[in-house]
Amino acid sequence: MRLLMLGGTEFVGRAVTEAAGERGWEVTVLHRGHHAPPAGVTALTGDRTRGADGLAALAEGTWDLVVDTWSGAPSAVRDAARRLSGRAGHYTYISSRSVYAYPAPAGLGEDGPPVSGASPDAGDDVPYALAKRGGELAALDAFGDRALLARAGLIIGPGENIGRLPWWLGRIARGGPVIAPGPRDTALQYVDARDLATWVLDAAERGLDGAYNTVSRPGHTTMGELLDSCVRVTGSTNELRWTAPETLLAAGVEPWSDLPLWLPAGELYDTLYRGGHTKAYDAGLRCRPVGETVADTWAWLCERGGRAPQRPDRPRVGLDPTTEAKLLAG
Repeated sequence: MRLLMLGGTEFVGRAVTEAAGERGWEVTVLHRGHHAPPAGVTALTGDRTRGADGLAALAEGTWDLVVDTWSGAPSAVRDAARRLSGRAGHYTYISSRSVYAYPAPAGLGEDGPPVSGASPDAGDDVPYALAKRGGELAALDAFGDRALLARAGLIIGPGENIGRLPWWLGRIARGGPVIAPGPRDTALQYVDARDLATWVLDAAERGLDGAYNTVSRPGHTTMGELLDSCVRVTGSTNELRWTAPETLLAAGVEPWSDLPLWLPAGELYDTLYRGGHTKAYDAGLRCRPVGETVADTWAWLCERGGRAPQRPDRPRVGLDPTTEAKLLAG
């Protein structure tokens, strides 16, 4: 198979590129040149923020499959998809469950209503949900029933450049008691980037089209199991101080950002951690145990000297040490 990866040098894009290479596929990567692509690929340089001018490297060539992870201006997806519609057999857009109108009730499937106001022609400075939905519309407009929309939720695993799981691993590795957001049996829903990559390539090769919620079943793991795995792989002797959500909120701790992955019960929790998953599972999605994801992420971090990459367009996450100290003392 001949794959064109739009991106392909970081996190999900890199996971897709590496998975395709392991299959012996012929892989071409279009990227901006900020990071070295995996070995063995054909690298093309282009900047999609420059509109059609940034796609000059795609003037020639044909591919069986295209995978696109773009999360910025939908017009960038529009320009690429239009240019490739006659020279590629299939287009996969890595989208997000954020495209559903908020709040998304527990169990919502792919037929749930999307956000309103999205456009494939939108430029910069559109909210994330509208950007992803606009990208979907752009892919569908150019490729129709040759377009696959992989609506991922939380994505973790080696290569993560948002910092959520890496923050927990780094914090636990530093030692001392650690504030853990209770209750410990809080169910989590996510996908390992490598499992997402495997499913995307399998589904694209089979010619699947339309939208799929590419997430684990709700409760694939729990906050307790995940943090216990972090303690185990880092060799830490830390005590996890399980703390009630009410206590954390009263102290001004921000869910999701101050304590990554944590959400108290409510609409946002249902939206992010209780999404419908059966369509993707029926189509072959399989999610590895959380212990494997945590161990492999820790091994990757150690190879990098403990420093994870950070996307410049995303804020850093993690609890302020002063706030944590006050909670521990209380």
